[in-house]
This record gives sequence, C-alpha cells and structure tokens, in this order.
Amino acid sequence: MEQRILTYDSTLRDGEQSEGITLSLEDKLRIVERLDAFGVDYIEGGYPASNPKDIAFFKRVQDMDLKHAKIAAFGSTCKKGTAPEDDRGLADLLSSGAPVVTIVGKTWDEQVTRALMTSLDENLRMIGESIAYLKSKDVRVVFDAEHFFDGYKANPDYAMACVSAASSAGADSIDLCETNGGALPFEVEEIVRAVTEALPGQQIGIHCHNDTGCAVANTLAAVRAGATQVQGTVNGFGERVGNCDILTTIADLELKMGLSTVGPENLRQLTAVSQFVAETCNMSVPTHHPYTGASAFAHKGGLHASAIARFPEAYEHADPQLVGNTTRMLVSELAGKASLVAKAKSLGIDLSDKPEKTQEILDTIKEREHEGYSYEVADGSLAILLQTHLGRFKSHFRLESFRVIVDDYEDSGARAKDAMSEATIKIHVGDHRFVATGEGTGPVGALDTALRMAITEFYPEVAGIELVDFKVRILDENVGTDAITRVVITSRDANGVWGTIGVSENIIEASWNALVDSVEYGLMRMGR
Repeated sequence: MEQRILTYDSTLRDGEQSEGITLSLEDKLRIVERLDAFGVDYIEGGYPASNPKDIAFFKRVQDMDLKHAKIAAFGSTCKKGTAPEDDRGLADLLSSGAPVVTIVGKTWDEQVTRALMTSLDENLRMIGESIAYLKSKDVRVVFDAEHFFDGYKANPDYAMACVSAASSAGADSIDLCETNGGALPFEVEEIVRAVTEALPGQQIGIHCHNDTGCAVANTLAAVRAGATQVQGTVNGFGERVGNCDILTTIADLELKMGLSTVGPENLRQLTAVSQFVAETCNMSVPTHHPYTGASAFAHKGGLHASAIARFPEAYEHADPQLVGNTTRMLVSELAGKASLVAKAKSLGIDLSDKPEKTQEILDTIKEREHEGYSYEVADGSLAILLQTHLGRFKSHFRLESFRVIVDDYEDSGARAKDAMSEATIKIHVGDHRFVATGEGTGPVGALDTALRMAITEFYPEVAGIELVDFKVRILDENVGTDAITRVVITSRDANGVWGTIGVSENIIEASWNALVDSVEYGLMRMGR
C-alpha cells in the first residue's frame, strides 16, 4: 500500500503575502472550494480576528459543504508572561470554529532572546502550555516550528527542546519551518532525520520558502527523511521569492516517489487548479513552470519534435495528461518538418502528405522570423499562413484605408489621462463598401471598434470575439523611433484562446495586422 503524505495549503495566508496579490473574501472562498475538490487535506484560512475579511472568512467557510479538506486557523503561542487561557490570540483561534489550529513558535535561541525578548525557558513554557490548552479544547493542533533549521544549526539542543516540548504537550503535527529559505536539500534531510529519530511516532511536517530556489527539493528531502505532511502554496506564491509550490510537490511525490497525496484521478486537475488560482489572484502561471506551465511540455527543436512523434519519453519526463497538461509543438526558425506537421495537426490542418508544401511553409516561417515574427505565440496567424499556402484562405474583408486621430488637451495638465482616439475605416465585404468610425481610449481600441462596426452586418459572430491582451515589443532598440515593432494580441471566444501577431516599423500598422488576423482567425474558427 502506498504511503500517504498529507497536504497542507497556505495560499490564503502565505500566498496572499506575495507582492501584487490581494484576495477578496469571495476569492478566498472560491479557492477553498477548488482546493477541496482537488483533494488537499488542510487549507489554512488566515489569522482570525486580524482583519474584518478574515473574521468574515471563518464565519462563511463554516457554511460550506466541504467534501475533504479541513480548515486551519493560524496564530501564535500565548504571549510571554500570559497563561494560555488568558491569551486573546488563542481565544480568537478557538472562536473561529476551525477544526484545525496552527500556532507558530520560536525555535531559534537568538530569535527568542532578541525578537521575543524573553528567556529560553519562558519560550518553552509558551509552546508547551499553548498546545496543551488547545488540545484540551478538542481541536487538531499543528505546531509550526519557526526558523527551525537556522535554530538547529545555531543551537541544536535548544531547537530540539522546543519540538520536544510541543510533542510532549500533544501536538498532532510538528511542521519544521525553513523560514528564511536558506537551507539546501542535504541539510534539510539530515536535520529532519535527526528530529524523526528523536521523536518516534510523532508526525513531522515541513514548511519551506524558496529563497535559494530549493523549496520543492527541500520538501522532498524532508519526506525522504520521514516527514509525512507537506506545506506549500499554489504556484509557489508567497513573500520574497515565494513558498514551496504545493502543486509541483504533489506531482513529484505521486509521479516520481510513488507516494500518495491527492490520487491519480485528482492529479489530472493539477494544471487547471494552477490556472484557476493564478487567475483568481490576478496573476499568470509562469510559462516555464514545472508540470503546469504552457511550455512545460512544449518542443521547439526539429530533432525533439521528430523524436516525440515516435517516442514521447525521449524528451518528456512524464505524460502531460497525468497532470492535465498537453504536449505542444512550437514552430520557429529552429523547427523541422516534423514540428510543423505536428503543429499543423493541432490546428486541424493535415500536412502529412504534402512534403514539398511543408518545406515551402517552413521556409516562409524562417524568413518571417528573421523579420521579427514569432509564431510560437501566434497560433491564429500561423493557421492563416498555413491556409494561405494551401490555397484555402479567403479573407472575410478587404481594407481600402484607415486613419487614426489621437486628441489630447493641454489645458487638462501634462499628466492627465484624458487622451481619446478616433479611427475611421473604409473596408470592403464582397461587393459592399463600408465606412465606419470608432472611438477608444487608445488607437488599437478605436480601430477594433471601427472594424467591428463595419463588418457586423455581414458577420454578427464578431461580437463573440474578445480582445483580452495586447503586448508591444521593440525588437531593435538601438535605432530609436525607426525600430521594428512586434505586436501580439491575445483573443478569445466561447471555445478558446488564440494569439495573432503583426510586425512593422509603424506600431499602428503592426497593431492593425495583428488585429485583422485576430478577427479573421476568429471567424475561421466559427466556420465562416
């Protein structure tokens, strides 16, 4: 039978401490719901009574019908010189109604004397009495041994005395915290093993930060040494450079170490959970993120793509479907025919019996990438290019001309954000000529509005195409205003997302070309 490793998520506390992340009450509740469905064992909700949002969270979460996860309230041991039954912080933890209470306590002697400004013996009392008091109230208690690894290196006897006090008082789990993120895997494994040997039968957990880039590796090293509970945040969100990524850890434990966490069926939700939480946090999943990133199973080199078609294990360490991701073939100047054929297939275009046409298309792609195009991020533009070479593409409209005017007003102040753009388009759809004028806060928005106004009568489906992102990159900065500009537009409809690209010395022209490809491909996807 596979050994079970418990998972403890702290995205709602440690994750929210990440720069740029602020979660609303509804955001936190939605994340709880998703993590519960994914199979996480414990979800840390935050500090009860620390702010109105967290107070409301612990009230609202009690009404949720959670299928698996248990909610943990986070706080600290009683204050120095205070009995646990008189401590306001412990009272708030108990009144939260959470079935799990996690309290943090110092285990580094210098932290005790210099940060808490109390004696080493008083700190031991605070740990032991706080845990014993909470256990008497019928809750599960997790003791977060703060700065344990730094403390152990500085004074191993005192660090061990702290966790021994926690164990004797009845802590259900003692989670060793690598608070500063400075330890390396071989150190973590050695120290955790010393704790597990000294406290047989005591559940040991691990909580790591990623300051050396080793948070996941340190967590796996702790499991090797006997830890059976792992803490982390989704996508590694957290202060400084982040926490241990609990999703990467789960995948490694399941797929690489043969241990059980959420189980193989739930593991297929890994990528979706990563994207859901990132979107809720108004962040993006890094492209190169392990397992869940868009490039985690992407192949660009021609040799790689050719091998993948016959032997996926050659360049993929795991089956992407096991974590809900997919193999992607990237098309670029480095690609070979196998890459292009595989990519075309993913776009619904069969090039397998057209070797000469495939080479012709590949030559065009290489030429265009030399000019500044990048089809890796522009599936829509690539599909149009492929269909054009195959003689299958027919434009839905033809531009006669466009003009863009930007109005700003000096009397409103140099820093005022009141500029408005107006675009006029003359366009042909079949035998019909249309002239339309649109307004927007920027030139691209105005062009988009005018284009839609001009073609909506013939293509009402265009209303279902939404522009969601617009990126500009200057490719050769050393030539100043004559530089080549690359514009990438991301669009979506009810069935998915695609990218399109435009390149020109004129940023408006580059934007127009990317915009046209976006609408053309969107209509093509709809069968028009």
